[in-house]
Order: sequence, then C-alpha cells, then structure tokens
Amino acid sequence: MDENKELVRRLFDSVFNDRDLDLCDDIVATDYVEHAIAPFGGEEPGDVIGPEHMRNVVTWLVDQYPDMTMRIDSIVSEGDTVAARVWSEGTNLGKLNGVVPPTGKRFAGQQTHWYRVEGGKLAEHWAVRDDLGTMLQLGILNLPGPPA
Repeated sequence: MDENKELVRRLFDSVFNDRDLDLCDDIVATDYVEHAIAPFGGEEPGDVIGPEHMRNVVTWLVDQYPDMTMRIDSIVSEGDTVAARVWSEGTNLGKLNGVVPPTGKRFAGQQTHWYRVEGGKLAEHWAVRDDLGTMLQLGILNLPGPPA
C-alpha cells in the first residue's frame, strides 16, 4: 500500500475513530496549512501548528458528536496528494460549533478530504462536505416551502 495513503488511513482510523490524539505528532507536520472552513465559519484557518490543530479538530467534533465515526470508502493518491471519500455519521449531543443547542438527531453523509504529504507527514488539507445536508438532517435548517 502507498505510504501516503497509509497516513490518511491512520488519521481516520486511529485519530478520528479511535481518538488516539497522541498519533497526531507522528503523522501531521508541524507546519500545516488548513483550507477547510468550519460550518458557519467565514475563513480558512490557514497556517497552523499541525498536531495541535488536528487534536483540536477531533476534540471539537467529538464534543458535538460523541459517537462520530468516519469510514474511508475510497482512497487514491498521485505524487504528494491523497484524496479520500469518507462516510461520516454521528449523533449531535453537544453544541454545534459551540453555539447551536444539541438536537439529539443523527447525521450521515459523504465528504471528500484532500491532503498534501511532505516529509512523510500530512502537511496540507482541503475538504468538501455536505454541510447543508447535515444541517437539514439535524433540523438546524428546514427546506423552504409551505408549512407541512
């Protein structure tokens, strides 16, 4: 298996799913660029301290969705780039983004995560998520139209 793909698999399997936050030091570069914007966010985090940032992301997600799981459905790599199609699901039991009261509802959906690998570590990240679908599933937003 491609070493770069293995890094991404370890991130999802061990860090996100098993909550092994210590592993971030081994697989995430200190000089890390984050392009993913949080739901309701306005800008990319940009240059961050990678291992610390990744631990914070996992903690932030688990605070909102304590039973969250992320499953890689497919993964490809070319050169220093790895792309993974991920199925995520969980129950919203904590404040969404620390602001919106928990709904107690589940969400499930696909995401794609793109990583650039440098020096054997994850060094840059982009994400494409269906935040609208998630907000609809959680009841945060409703479809427009006449009342039911």
